[in-house]
Amino acid sequence: MKYKNIVTGKFQSRPNRFIAMVDMDGKVETCHVKNTGRCKELLLPEAEVYLEKSGNPNRKTAYDLVGVKKGKVLINMDSQAPNQAVKEWLEKEVYFKNITYLKPECKYGNSRVDFYLETAEERKIFIEVKGVTLEEEGVARFPDAPTLRGIKHMKELEQAVQQGYEAYILFVIQMKGIKWFEPNDRTHLEFGDTLRQVAKNGVGVLAYDCSITKESMELDMPVEVRL
Repeated sequence: MKYKNIVTGKFQSRPNRFIAMVDMDGKVETCHVKNTGRCKELLLPEAEVYLEKSGNPNRKTAYDLVGVKKGKVLINMDSQAPNQAVKEWLEKEVYFKNITYLKPECKYGNSRVDFYLETAEERKIFIEVKGVTLEEEGVARFPDAPTLRGIKHMKELEQAVQQGYEAYILFVIQMKGIKWFEPNDRTHLEFGDTLRQVAKNGVGVLAYDCSITKESMELDMPVEVRL
């Protein structure tokens, strides 16, 4: 996936989860944050951030905050980017081959699963995508805050497996240079326990890092998953 009209700035503050104040060449702009997560370890004062200028002159905010530098690592923190990148990845048939049908946002149970696909071999597959921006000493972890919604999604994938579907949870690590991925038990043990449970019951757990530039993000290489 690609961005247009990327500019840089220095993060100043985040009055609420939707907006950030960013210094752009001495002028402080109010910017929309395309990630409602906490991201406290990323959005530090004076951190270099990457902004996409909107083409809509009627918007209240002229820029979307989509990336941040953490040390030397460029991290995409656009919560919409993982699904877009996964769609492109699926269309290239990197992991799942001979896809004959692909539907984003497919209703199943009481939720919408990010992707449903079918293959020429009559495989029927659900995929739930989770974007990962939390990195500590080269280890990627999810979630960065408790997520009951994430637990609900995993249990529904487990139910889908029991009904004869294949199901996967795909963690998209929105950066490079990761040693491995693991659930963030320190922040939400129930999420980690549920992930381990559904994995034992047939839900596939995948993690991929991403090739990141200021203007683009795409899934790159599989990352070791440690449950």
